[in-house]
Formats: sequence, structure tokens, C-alpha cells
Amino acid sequence: MFTLDQIPFFAAIQNSKRVLLAGAGGGFDIYAGLPIYFALLAQGKEVTLGNLSFADLNRSNSERILPTCFRVKAGDKISGGDRYFPEGLLASWLATQGIQAPVYAFARTGVRPLRDAYKLIARTHGIDTIVLVDGGTDSLMFGDEEQLGTPEEDSCSLVAASKSSITHQYLLSIGFGIDHFHGVSHFRFLENVARLVKEGGFMGQWQLTRTMSEAQHFLAALQHANAAVPDYPSIVCNSIAAALRGEYGNHHFTERTKGSHLWINPLMASYWAFELQEVVNRLTYRDAIKDTTSAQELARKLEEYRDRLKVKRKTQRLPI
Repeated sequence: MFTLDQIPFFAAIQNSKRVLLAGAGGGFDIYAGLPIYFALLAQGKEVTLGNLSFADLNRSNSERILPTCFRVKAGDKISGGDRYFPEGLLASWLATQGIQAPVYAFARTGVRPLRDAYKLIARTHGIDTIVLVDGGTDSLMFGDEEQLGTPEEDSCSLVAASKSSITHQYLLSIGFGIDHFHGVSHFRFLENVARLVKEGGFMGQWQLTRTMSEAQHFLAALQHANAAVPDYPSIVCNSIAAALRGEYGNHHFTERTKGSHLWINPLMASYWAFELQEVVNRLTYRDAIKDTTSAQELARKLEEYRDRLKVKRKTQRLPI
């Protein structure tokens, strides 16, 4: 039983001591979790950071601890002058804040290797709770929707985390409206949330505002990253930042989105929280990908599943 002044996610995580906070969908997803990172630190928890990476980790000077898992510290680089390295940028920015925190980076892979990485980190740090963060809403596509967005990385993280044996498992989604860019139906997102509400898997929704110290940390880290990779700024995180600043509608902040129609809106700065296992239980293709060992195999298995699927829920617009 909760009261109005309690958010179920924070009430549930109250007794957690050591948390693995990991970006689920690749790129800058871990940046979307920074407000949660600073909130958990303020509660006295030990928080370890991880992120599914789009960087070429094999060309980094970071410590390889598994074939597809690297321990990234401040100052680590990608050889050849490649500046796109969100995990390295984050570790270096945290160091400027007096926080010497490595960021575990996971190469794009299948479910089994990512599961093994989560397990190793859990053993190393005594992790009792894993929180996945998705920048966007496509992690809530169950698999039978007409369009799924970019599901490969999110689904890999979700299923791997569910098999990690970590005691407490949660999913956070932030960025309502961002996946309009990838054709995701937010009608279907809300329909899926409603199903989780009905079945007990929803753990509350809350809003970031730019006056919150946690949001200011996020904006500062993002500004640092934008300056480091001006040609490849994060669409997701900069959309959230635009929403925090009060932008609305078809607002563009980078040439990367020119020619598309964006929907920047206040709900982009809201977190939606879920019991991770309850979400995984509703992924219609989870059994098809659970034993995959590479990103290529996962993508193929997902495509085969979708080809066999005879009935898909058609995309619908929000009725407003």
C-alpha cells in the first residue's frame, strides 16, 4: 500500500544497497539515467553504471573484462581520433565532478553474453538491484505492434537482465514522444502501460523539471557531451533537454533530425517505471531471442519471428 506522497519505484528500491544502473538501448541511454543516478547517490546507495554501447570498443584502451564487456574509466579513448564514446565521455565528466566512477560498456551482442556481463558485475560489486533505463518508449513494445522502433538493443538488455539472477529488477523509460521519430505508436505504448497497470507491473510515473538538481546534472553532462561530439549529438537526450527547457512541437536542435517531424512535449521529461520481469513476460518474442550469442543472431531471430507473426496490432494515433 502506498500513499500519494510516495512513488512506488522509490519505495520499492528504498532498501536496495548496491544498484547497477544501465542504459538499455545503446548510445547515450545511460545519460538519460543520470537524474536517477544522482537521486540514488543522495540516498546513500552505491551505484555502478553500465551502458549498451554503439562505440567501437575493440579500438578503445579500456580494460576488457569479458569478450563483449569493457571497464571504461576517465580519460579512456577510441584509437584513430574517433570522439564518439559516450561511456568514456561520461566517466570523464563524472571525474570533473569529483566522482571517480568507471562505466561498464557492453558491445552489441546477444542475450547470453550480456547476461554473463551483468552476472559478473553483480558478483564484483555485490549488486542487489538492476535498473535499466530506456531513452524512449520502444522498450514497451511487446512485439505484436505494427512497428517496434529499434527493438534489438532494448530487448537484448531486458531479457539478459531478467536472466541475470539479480534479486530486484526494474525498467525506467523516459522520452514519451521521441520514438515518433522511429514510427512507434504512442497509442500502443499507452495501451501496453495500461495492461501493466492492470496486471501490477507499473511502478509509477514522475516528472523531471529543470529546477531539480538531478536534472541540472543531466543537462551539464549532456552539454559536455555535445561539445565533445558536435557532429553526433544524442537525439534522445537532447529531445529530453528541449522538453525540460519548455520547447514544444517540431523543434529541431541538430541537423541529424532535419527532414523529419519531431514531437517535443512536456511528457518527454517524465520517467515511467515498471517491474522488469513483468515487461519481459509480455515480450511475445522473448523465447526466440533468449539463447542468442551475437547481435546478428538476435536481429535475425527477431526478424524471423516478425515474418511468422500473422496478426499485428495496427498503428493508431492518439485520439486527441
